[in-house]
Amino acid sequence: MVDTKLSEQEATAKTNSFTHERFKWYAVLTQSGMEKKAKATLEERIKKLKMTDYFGQILIPTMTVEKIDEGGKKKKVEQKMMPGYLFVQMDPDHKATFGCVKDTPKISSFIGAAANQDPKPVPDEEISRIFNKAAEATKAAPAKPLTAFEKGEKVKVIEGPFTNFIGDIDEVKPDKMKLRLLISVFGRATPVELEFNKVEKLKDGE
Repeated sequence: MVDTKLSEQEATAKTNSFTHERFKWYAVLTQSGMEKKAKATLEERIKKLKMTDYFGQILIPTMTVEKIDEGGKKKKVEQKMMPGYLFVQMDPDHKATFGCVKDTPKISSFIGAAANQDPKPVPDEEISRIFNKAAEATKAAPAKPLTAFEKGEKVKVIEGPFTNFIGDIDEVKPDKMKLRLLISVFGRATPVELEFNKVEKLKDGE
């Protein structure tokens, strides 16, 4: 069974290895925010029941984006593309696989399962489309700030000619990672455009 991290998802997407002669893909609904826990629990359950020969990949559709912290440094953050979903590749002819998944804690149900019937598999090409999209989105995602700035908020300039000046945010430009501030210079409100990493939110008492 494949232990999937995003890098492995990207590698899988690149090689288009979503097709297996015996396994089919199924969409599973998990409890809110429990995708990783459900995946880990299912993997443990499969091993415990000695059913590893009947399961393939278990994937969570995610993408990695670069964000900027308050110090201006970039860091990678994983984001879910389809919250609450898990995709499981398994052998539908071995009927115990359905019960193994369904009875796993944190997993709510199969998607598309009618009463007293086995759920319908998700086509390989649809899985390929989802995870290729995740890989492409990861590459294309621009760096975004971790700090959420809002119009009307006061911030302190920490770099450049206006260092230590306090300004009011007049406009937030997330795509450019810039703010338009109104800073009092010689008693007049002067508009200044600065990058996110050149300002910081005011601390208590400032």
